[in-house]
Amino acid sequence: MGTVCRAARKEVGFYQDPVSDYGRLSSELFRAVRLVVDTGIHSEGWSRAQVVEFFRKYQPVDEPTIQTETDRYIAWPAQALSYKLGQLKFRELRERAKKELGSKFDIRSFHDEMLNGGVLPLDLLDSRTNSWIREQKTGIKTAAN
Repeated sequence: MGTVCRAARKEVGFYQDPVSDYGRLSSELFRAVRLVVDTGIHSEGWSRAQVVEFFRKYQPVDEPTIQTETDRYIAWPAQALSYKLGQLKFRELRERAKKELGSKFDIRSFHDEMLNGGVLPLDLLDSRTNSWIREQKTGIKTAAN
């Protein structure tokens, strides 16, 4: 959920100065490069040398990091993709809650509730979101929480 939290931090007012926002954007770029690398290795059949070259071209990090990241994505297929899918689902659920709750939506309360559930499969996170929305609308805490 690290990616999700960074996006929410921007929304609640963190990263107000250009230097800290640059750091946030640099992290986003690194995650994007990881997605390309993960896909390149496991779908396009990239060699290790192609991955290293892609990192060197698009991600200004030191050589030990490039080597470590390359090995990580060779050994762990779809890891970057799974993080991205989780981020997209989390944002979808947050938008659903915002839409359904309107002015009653509190981003901090939403994130507290979702993160307090621990690591969950996306279908359970979806159910948790639905329960939280019902609770916010009615003020009645359900047994599922």
